[in-house]
Amino acid sequence: MHAFGQELKQWRSARRMSQLDLSLAADVSSRHISFLETGRSAPSRHMILHLSDVLEVPRERRNDLLQAAGYAAGYLRSGLNEDHMRHMREAMIMMIERHDPYPAIIKDQLWRLVSLNKSATILFGSAGLKEGDSLLDFMCKPGMGRDAIENWGEVGHHVMVRLKNENRAIGGLKELEHAIEFLAADPDVAAFSPELPLSPIINTIYSANGLRLPLFSTFAQFGGAEDLNLAELQIELMFPADDDAKAMLNTIA
Repeated sequence: MHAFGQELKQWRSARRMSQLDLSLAADVSSRHISFLETGRSAPSRHMILHLSDVLEVPRERRNDLLQAAGYAAGYLRSGLNEDHMRHMREAMIMMIERHDPYPAIIKDQLWRLVSLNKSATILFGSAGLKEGDSLLDFMCKPGMGRDAIENWGEVGHHVMVRLKNENRAIGGLKELEHAIEFLAADPDVAAFSPELPLSPIINTIYSANGLRLPLFSTFAQFGGAEDLNLAELQIELMFPADDDAKAMLNTIA
């Protein structure tokens, strides 16, 4: 049971909570938290999930806590092509296909391209990206972000902040940490300082072969997803940021 106690202590420390903080937030005694961490008390399955909610432990890491305490994993990881995932799969594909002629993609937590609509296939294909490739790998190749994105310093800074938040939420992944380190060391990203007043939204200005395409994005996820794969997927819908970009996307389509 001590393995569970170590896991619990690590998550409590990661959330910068004392045993007293956690006990108050979870409405249990600090003595019980102490006993759980030292292995003197065995947690129930309900208590593990309750503490996971309070500590905002990602689903996959909740499986680690459950298994460390001797329970079976509670969260499944299903393939999108499995029969019971059909309706969710159809919903995602419908969203991105109906978004044409504007680009739309589905990506996982490592920013790998799971699916692209026609417009996104053209846009990302021009940069050599296709289904299965990672946007992080692309951006972390020296010069690639700077060559493909006109306002690279601004976009790189925004991506770095997003990655830090995402990485904290999921408990830390080496792939995201590597991307954060790369972006932090990029001179254009490091030199970026936002001008005030701030614009209402950050545009990504794609630039290639003499074409200039400013886009902004909105993101969607399954709010009630309990399956690990489904919870990690993110749908990005891109929109033209000016009339010229709108006309260009319609022409390309």
